[in-house]
Amino acid sequence: MNILSAGLSGFALGGSLIVAIGAQNAFILRQGLIRVHVFLLCLICALSDAALIAAGVGGLGSVVAKSPLLIGVVTLAGSLFLGSYAVMAFRRAARPGVLVAGAPEAMALKPAILACLAFTFLNPHVYLDTVVLLGSLSAAFEGMERVAYGAGAALASFVWFFGLGYGAAFWRRSLPNPPPGGSSIW
Repeated sequence: MNILSAGLSGFALGGSLIVAIGAQNAFILRQGLIRVHVFLLCLICALSDAALIAAGVGGLGSVVAKSPLLIGVVTLAGSLFLGSYAVMAFRRAARPGVLVAGAPEAMALKPAILACLAFTFLNPHVYLDTVVLLGSLSAAFEGMERVAYGAGAALASFVWFFGLGYGAAFWRRSLPNPPPGGSSIW
């Protein structure tokens, strides 16, 4: 196999893992629709994935896979966070008149960054996908091919998050009642 093939393999697998709509992707989509903090939040998500992919490709995947305690702790923390987020969403939905489609409130920068980091690092699947799965499959490559594989997977994350965030900002114009947006998509 050559470097280009390894990079394309990483891009394809990384892309197939990242496109599933979960809490993180829904958050970026929402931020893109309201055009608030889009660049920074997409960058945080993509850089986080790239760091986790690098850790997995660098060998951490095999260490984590051998530690059921670590996987259990991450899974429990992620479950608690996502469960509390679900409870908050349920409470908002249970109050009549609180949910107004197309009019989400913009978050200030600090809470948006904290939410983004929580959606990223408290999701147990991010570790399973990036560190364990991508990391363990990178063992099929050696040297620069392994680097290309990891770079391809990281590139897929950048393409996905920036495409999702800015794609939502672009396509919001075609919505019948677009949500009010910020003055800047940076």
